[in-house]
Amino acid sequence: MLAAPAAPAVAPALDPVVEAVRETFEVPGIAVAIVKDGEVVLARGWGQREQGRPEPVDAGTRFAIASQTKAFTAASLSILADEGKLSLDDRVIEHLPWFQMSDPFVTREMRLRDLLTHRSGLALGAGDLLFWPTTTHPTREIVRRLRHVPLETSFRAQYAYDNVLYAVAQLVIEEVSGLSFGDFVHERIFVPVGMDGAVINSDHLPAGANAATGHAQPGFSGPLVTVPPMTWSNNQGAGGIYASVDDIAKWMRVQLDGGVLGGNEDGSERRLFSAERHRAMWELVTPIRIPAEPAVPALAPALPQFAGYGEGWSVSEYRGQRLVWHTGGWPGMVSRVTLVPQLDLGIVVLTNQEVGAAFNAVTMEALDHYLGAPDTDWVAAYAAAVAKGREKADEKWSGHLKARDRRSKPSLPLSGYAATYADPWYGEVVVAKEGGRLVMRFAHTAALVGTLEHWQHDTFLVRWHDRALNADAFASFALDPDGKVRELRMEAASSLTDFSFDFHHLRLVPKG
Repeated sequence: MLAAPAAPAVAPALDPVVEAVRETFEVPGIAVAIVKDGEVVLARGWGQREQGRPEPVDAGTRFAIASQTKAFTAASLSILADEGKLSLDDRVIEHLPWFQMSDPFVTREMRLRDLLTHRSGLALGAGDLLFWPTTTHPTREIVRRLRHVPLETSFRAQYAYDNVLYAVAQLVIEEVSGLSFGDFVHERIFVPVGMDGAVINSDHLPAGANAATGHAQPGFSGPLVTVPPMTWSNNQGAGGIYASVDDIAKWMRVQLDGGVLGGNEDGSERRLFSAERHRAMWELVTPIRIPAEPAVPALAPALPQFAGYGEGWSVSEYRGQRLVWHTGGWPGMVSRVTLVPQLDLGIVVLTNQEVGAAFNAVTMEALDHYLGAPDTDWVAAYAAAVAKGREKADEKWSGHLKARDRRSKPSLPLSGYAATYADPWYGEVVVAKEGGRLVMRFAHTAALVGTLEHWQHDTFLVRWHDRALNADAFASFALDPDGKVRELRMEAASSLTDFSFDFHHLRLVPKG
């Protein structure tokens, strides 16, 4: 690791890059805070909380920070570990005896640390449809259904990001503390850190709150539309928190201070968690393979020499400096918090549009300022990466169109596909004939209602009525020798669809 350069305490002049980001990526509002050497040197907003309305984004505007919540879940377990109420080496079944994965060995050997480090053997996003978009499954039921979610790789063999195991961590925190997850985080983290504006989930925002509205582009292009607030009341540990950059600045200071909150009257340290637990949360546990080359040449400087995941934190390198960071993705809002321990530097960027390139461009500009790095046009670099991603998605879609046999007909009358289907881990999905068309409804997910348009043969394209989901999917029916539906399989139609729409993990069969 290189020695830390003499970094300026003064904040970078971010107005030009933020405005360029807002224009290039069509982001209505952005908020940024920077902590340097224990002081907040920048905390402000740009743009509007909601397009077409005058209310501005400021340092107190609350955004969904989504998966940044995972660090709070890890901190909660660490607080309980410091109190001797658990150990991160405990088996999960010591605290939740009824817990089961699909493999008995994994069930027996899964430790609390494994819930945080994305190495369980589950595939990327497996089980996310249990709570994403908002479902009626209670948290305990989500965890109970894990025993039906198949593993893709061996236990602890490789990194694959998941959300569902943070629901297990949430239940452990509740079981051990005797408090709800929301009450624990509020009382044991928000209050002592001074995060006065932070809440668990959008349903805890007071009426008329200074809060951002999410925005998305249906079809990944075209005019922005607003996205209604979403709550993760059944998996708060994975991504429920709403907070402002003022709130996150205080959180970053505690993190950079190793868990120290301040001093007591007797001169001793007042801590949120111990130095030992702080080090453990930032240690690289699960290595992440680094691409051989960047998405586009202009992003070559951002390609790290190492990358991995700790306990609720990503860990990587940039220009010789260790970064501890995490992103957050939510319907209509994406964000990033980045810590540079050697520089005593923290940067948080919150946005109300679904383009990760926006928060990355602002973050990299701020990092380069403090590292004294050569000038890089990060807005142009990330715009090129977004364009390439969309180009690849368009090529894939063109391939689907080329392979499509438009003259083909369904093997069955539409009524032959209508049935109640069931998947072992999700539950029921209903396909019904309504007004001469097939309509699909996910029984536990109010947002997943869509019309099936014939694509070819026995495959249909599900177009969700909520176009802001950007998750249209192919639905392919397999028939038995007697011409009856044996199975229904699904997959996202676009490679740009969020991985949490894990349709491809469903194994739907007709009931009865």
